[in-house]
Amino acid sequence: MADGPNASPRAGFHVMVKPTGPICNLDCRYCFYLEKERLYPGTAGWAMPDAVLETFVRDYIAAQDVPVVTFAWQGGEPTLLGLDFFRRVVELQRRYADGRRIDNAIQTNGILVDDGWAAFFAEQSFLVGLSIDGPRELHDRYRVDRGGAPTFDRVMKGIAALTRQGAAFNTLTVVHRDNARAPLEVYRFLKEAGSGFLQFIPIVEHVNVASGGAPAGLKSLRADGKPPRSELSEPGVDGGGRVAAWSVDPADWGTFLCAIFDEWVRHDVGRMFVQMFDVALESWYRGEASLCVFSETCGRALAVEHNGDLYSCDHYVFPGFRLGNIMTTPVGELAASPAQRRFGDAKRDELPEFCRRCDVRFACHGECPKNRFLLTPDGETGLNYLCAGYKRFFGHIDSAMRFMANELAGERAPAHVMEWVRARDRQREAAVTGRNHPCPCGSGRKFKKCCGEVG
Repeated sequence: MADGPNASPRAGFHVMVKPTGPICNLDCRYCFYLEKERLYPGTAGWAMPDAVLETFVRDYIAAQDVPVVTFAWQGGEPTLLGLDFFRRVVELQRRYADGRRIDNAIQTNGILVDDGWAAFFAEQSFLVGLSIDGPRELHDRYRVDRGGAPTFDRVMKGIAALTRQGAAFNTLTVVHRDNARAPLEVYRFLKEAGSGFLQFIPIVEHVNVASGGAPAGLKSLRADGKPPRSELSEPGVDGGGRVAAWSVDPADWGTFLCAIFDEWVRHDVGRMFVQMFDVALESWYRGEASLCVFSETCGRALAVEHNGDLYSCDHYVFPGFRLGNIMTTPVGELAASPAQRRFGDAKRDELPEFCRRCDVRFACHGECPKNRFLLTPDGETGLNYLCAGYKRFFGHIDSAMRFMANELAGERAPAHVMEWVRARDRQREAAVTGRNHPCPCGSGRKFKKCCGEVG
């Protein structure tokens, strides 16, 4: 059936709100969003106008056919707008909720978070995502302010305020070239800082991409159907550019995930929640991941700019991926548009044959299209830059994930995996099981090819 003007978006679509656009009080050297200021030359005020805010809140709630509607506020730095802006957000959400529960999540660098902000977040049940890249030296490597000064101490003060006021927070850690080489230092620091839910985001960016470069990854993503032509470093384009120096090395990314998993699976299952591991378990248990980068298709996570412009994804805020403006076309209609469906389906349809044959495709699906700029061994375009790291990680966790999936299927706690792994460790230490002997789990495979694969 063709999409009509009243077509509904796919269930539970999500929009990341950028109420300050790219404006931020930090100058993180790896930030891919600061350059978006060039998309709106001559802009004097970057705060989302009240008319745009009200239109978005009203139409976003109305377009969601789900009992709980979640708003995600990002930037730039959204706290630059002040508390009154978010008091207005809550007021509008209550006005248009129409019986639905409204949840709010806000991603912040923490610099402005004091007891006033923290008390508001706690009172209004905002989930705060706080950006921190590890201990002082690793965090301050790239996360500096406009004057180039370090920010670690100010971020930690923000965490202290959130803790005092009882505000729920998790941490988002950008994994870059340097902190990727200190996985356990980063993980243990975040635990000690009080984070119970950890997100690790690998940074992969192109710089100095030539204008008019030919696409090397997805070929048909642009809403206007034209080849990408921009001075910006568009994802999926290889115009003679290079990977930025701060981008994580693929092998280091795999080692980083494996090292943290090995500690988590022995000590922290059910106590520490790592997004990457939770999503992987979804793939092993249900055969489908909820996180867009690991789902077969994407297109259900869009981004709205301060002026109401809606883009296919926050990593695709480029002119060719602008779907329209919510002040002239309802957000639900834009989210359900043929252009956005093409964008989402291209992730599956343009996956290289090399990836289609991969034994961990079910858990990866080629990861995020923005990172697909390498050639496969067969010479086909579209291999993910992080492929080697993911293949190592998904292979490494397979036996533990199969155990946890089996526990879930039997309505038992996945945390039982900790004792299972520790028991296997004791077998190794006592040299009870030889590498070439049958695995004691009963799989029929050799130990080294089964449970022995988990480090």
